Amino acid sequence: MKTSYRKVVIKIGSNVLTRDNGLPDLERIEHLVSQLSCLKKKGVEVIVISSGAVASGRSLIKVQEKQNTVAARQLLASIGQIKLINTYMRLFERHDLLCSQVLVTKEDFRDRMHYLNIKNCLEILLQHHVVPIVNENDVVSVTELMFTDNDELAGLVASMLNADALLILSNVDGIYDGDPKAAGTKVIERVEPGSNHLSSFITTSKSGFGRGGMVTKLSMAQKIAKLGIPVHIANGKKENIILDVFAGQAVHTQFLPEKITSGKKKWIAHSENSATGVVKLNEGAKQALISGKASSLLPVGIVNVQSEFQKGDIIKLVDEHDVLIGLGIAEYGSDKARERLGEKGQRPLVHYNYFYAVL
Repeated sequence: MKTSYRKVVIKIGSNVLTRDNGLPDLERIEHLVSQLSCLKKKGVEVIVISSGAVASGRSLIKVQEKQNTVAARQLLASIGQIKLINTYMRLFERHDLLCSQVLVTKEDFRDRMHYLNIKNCLEILLQHHVVPIVNENDVVSVTELMFTDNDELAGLVASMLNADALLILSNVDGIYDGDPKAAGTKVIERVEPGSNHLSSFITTSKSGFGRGGMVTKLSMAQKIAKLGIPVHIANGKKENIILDVFAGQAVHTQFLPEKITSGKKKWIAHSENSATGVVKLNEGAKQALISGKASSLLPVGIVNVQSEFQKGDIIKLVDEHDVLIGLGIAEYGSDKARERLGEKGQRPLVHYNYFYAVL
């Protein structure tokens, strides 16, 4: 490997694992496992985020068209997850490797304690040279409890484990500078930090059997790169793609990382859905926080405390137009924050070390 990556998270999408008819592509899965095993033999820690439970279920049972969509997904996932993990287990055993099943929901990441429980579980598996196969638990994850897709879950796991890289395998070569079907269109191979123009190149349509599209991949990749982790998007249908990406020999899109942030900030970055309070800031406080300098949120910059929260809670910081500026951990509760509203010389409500800028 040309890269010095020692811990990688690899997300394998539904479109990579399935054939055109929606059934599992066992030859493709076998080829991917062979590459993953090769990484393991080179001493690389590998965490796999794998879709495919619903597709595996589809190969075992026929669902009536009139069946409720959520119920059908639960049925197929419940049956299919067994087949999927057994397929992985059988294939990894051929390479004298163990894999494990880790099923999670968004609720499992709702607070710091649950977050650390998942982290500790994954770390003990890696310490024992086991390959964790992580997937969303579609049996209990419905509607608002669901991740946007497994791209979101992959980004969260990569941040949580402080991975050296995240590789997202899709059914396209990466992000293109135009319509992929148009003549002369090329893959954007390097995305520098702070590049915000890429969304104009991407269609909003979703493809194949996955929940997410390239828009969510772009958003997540930029977020993870901002946290200091390089992100690669590549075509999982290509032969030897995993090894070629890490050897620098595959055409794909790579998001270059910004400076590495702390583990606490990485957790905060993924905590928008579990934030309890909302605090409105004036323009001066907003500019200070998004300037890139080490600035904490002082009460003098607070316009309004819009909802209740306690010390240690994740809170949202919004500007005077209710646009989200960032997320942070409250140093004290909403009652004290209201008492100190607009006052100078008070200690920060959110310290810089525990603030993550969204803008």
